[in-house]
Amino acid sequence: MTNAIAFMLPPLLPDMQAQYHLSVASGAWVFTAMTLASGAGFVLIPRLSDLRGDRTTALASGVVMTVGALVAAVGHAYPALVAGAALMGLGSGSMLLPLVFLRRLLPGSAIGVAVRVSIIASGIGVVLGLTGGGVLVKYFSVDTFFYAMAAVLALTTVALVAVLPAERATSRGRMGVLGTAWMIGWLGLVLLALSQGTVWTGSLPYILLAAGVVAGVVWAVAERRSSTSVFDVSLLKKPYVSASCLAVGLFGATDGALLLLVTYYTQTPAAAGYGLGYDALKSSLLMLPFALSMFASGAAAEKFVAKGRPGVVLVFGGLVSAAGFLWLAVAHGQPWHYLVGSAIIGLGSRAGYSGGFAVPQYAVPEDKAGMASGMGGTAMAIGFAFGSAVISAVLGSGTDAATGLPKESLYTTGYVAAVGMSLAVLLATGMSRLRHPRGIEMRPAAA
Repeated sequence: MTNAIAFMLPPLLPDMQAQYHLSVASGAWVFTAMTLASGAGFVLIPRLSDLRGDRTTALASGVVMTVGALVAAVGHAYPALVAGAALMGLGSGSMLLPLVFLRRLLPGSAIGVAVRVSIIASGIGVVLGLTGGGVLVKYFSVDTFFYAMAAVLALTTVALVAVLPAERATSRGRMGVLGTAWMIGWLGLVLLALSQGTVWTGSLPYILLAAGVVAGVVWAVAERRSSTSVFDVSLLKKPYVSASCLAVGLFGATDGALLLLVTYYTQTPAAAGYGLGYDALKSSLLMLPFALSMFASGAAAEKFVAKGRPGVVLVFGGLVSAAGFLWLAVAHGQPWHYLVGSAIIGLGSRAGYSGGFAVPQYAVPEDKAGMASGMGGTAMAIGFAFGSAVISAVLGSGTDAATGLPKESLYTTGYVAAVGMSLAVLLATGMSRLRHPRGIEMRPAAA
């Protein structure tokens, strides 16, 4: 469900803008609020599962998301829409809990099983997200969509509480309140600057970005000396951990780029001289191969990581994703172009995620499984915001005088930019390979 939430909202933005009479910039704030809050959720929720247990954390996350959907539905106003999206984003950090739970439940040699199960679940979520939201909005209203989400989230939360055992916390200590608030603060500044850099004028986005980066560097130094650290920064020195986190961020960036490029091009009226004039449902269906191809690559990719060859997985993911975006840069004017391109990108993207999220699990003891997932999740949130900001900047750099819409050539530029993001994975992997020629350890480190 958390993956469904992440992938169903972008294709619905044009419908939300029309129903609430919003500008493009105001509509983008709905997605921005969810992205910013999810960054906080990726920090808080996995670490909370280490300290308070998976069942308690799942219950709290489910309640937050359900309340968020109800706020957006009942409020029937733009501020309520933004607030509801933020609450749903905060709770969506629980998308990492299945991997954390299975990592604790299964023996160390079965980490691959945990990753594969999580990949299958996330793939199903993406399929539901790309189709479910479009179906509801096509035949009903945006309010009905949020009411339906509230009902499904409530049922999911009840099912989780009924199934998950009331286990004890696996990590002793307490949540570092100052470090957590500090990280959410600098991460929020960075995500806000990236997501709104093309909307706000003047130097404000650059000031926020600089402030966030500086605060992040100081935070990292302070975390190394803290006894209640949110993330163990020293883990980034382990083989391939830093490269895997960077790769997850880059694959998040390509996902954000794909969602925006496909949504806005395919939903542009043909009268503009380009575009397909699709609604949210048809636009989402064109990206179904993206979700379905994830099943093929996810399970196979993790096996290479288990054999101590994560570099192979990351390079494969980067190259295949780059090939898919290169295809769309050349051919994106017909529906079948998207079916082919999204399938290729999904194949590479999910392979990269599988490797990127699996590597930290091999590097940490069981009591820090949540922390390891949180590191990858935070990188993904930053990457998603970065990719969305890059594409927004590209599409906003030039408009047609007659229609006020982005020039068609800018979509090609956007796909080329996504090719660069994909190929950057190869650079990160190559540098890690030079530093750690022996690969990664086969088993999790001892507690």
